[in-house]
Amino acid sequence: MSGKIFFWLLAAVLLATVSHAQAQPGKPLPRIGWLSTGSSSAEFPEKQALEGLRDLGWAEGKNVVIEYRYARGNSERLLQLAAELAQLKVNVIVTFSTGVAVAKRATGTVPIVFATSQDPVRAGFVPSLARPGGNLTGVMFLTDDLAGKRLELLKETLPAVSRAAILWEPSHVDNEFKGMQAAAPALSIRLHSVEIPRPARPDEIEKDIQAVRDSRAEALVLAPGGFTILHRKRIIDLAAKHRLPVISAWRIFAEDGATITYGPEISLSPGALHIS
Repeated sequence: MSGKIFFWLLAAVLLATVSHAQAQPGKPLPRIGWLSTGSSSAEFPEKQALEGLRDLGWAEGKNVVIEYRYARGNSERLLQLAAELAQLKVNVIVTFSTGVAVAKRATGTVPIVFATSQDPVRAGFVPSLARPGGNLTGVMFLTDDLAGKRLELLKETLPAVSRAAILWEPSHVDNEFKGMQAAAPALSIRLHSVEIPRPARPDEIEKDIQAVRDSRAEALVLAPGGFTILHRKRIIDLAAKHRLPVISAWRIFAEDGATITYGPEISLSPGALHIS
């Protein structure tokens, strides 16, 4: 699913919720609430978001205001920020991954547009894909379906790899770990699970990487999640110190030093392979 579709969806919701009177000169501008679990450059690049909205006729400061709120990895802070946006009575809240459930808790009336790699039904965001109901809608990036392919690409690139560890967040509801478990035997790879504890703490990243080393892994699979996206550079750098090649889903991981990434391309196309 491309990022362009996400911005079309956001624009459609914004148009549906902004009254004709509010769009008139001299009236308050409609407001988008931007709720991020990470920092200003960690999840969905703001530059791409603003360009996408401009392409659809929405220019920040001219006909729309964006209220940015960043939790910077603090899950407790995230709930406070979601409640703050709801109290501001923004026209729509935009959020990603773990921010979706928090935004849903904060408001049952403000429309929420989300982009996530999680299954929205399994995660409890919506009752069904066909009839989501409520105040949520969004797009799902199909990273789970490509989990086995990522492991296959790792084996093709590094044929000698027989043991791999996957570093993942159990709080991030997805099937990436299960998908790789299913693919591993046919590739003659023993897959070791290293779960990031909840609440995840940046000062324990070295312990997480040490757990990967203790498993005698020859490569690291880094599952995207709020914590791993925010701290991807540090995780990848620590893995490099131990000569561990890293494979993940998003291009931003390759840009920060991951060996291979393969998954949906948020801004350009439905899927892309990147090798650093």
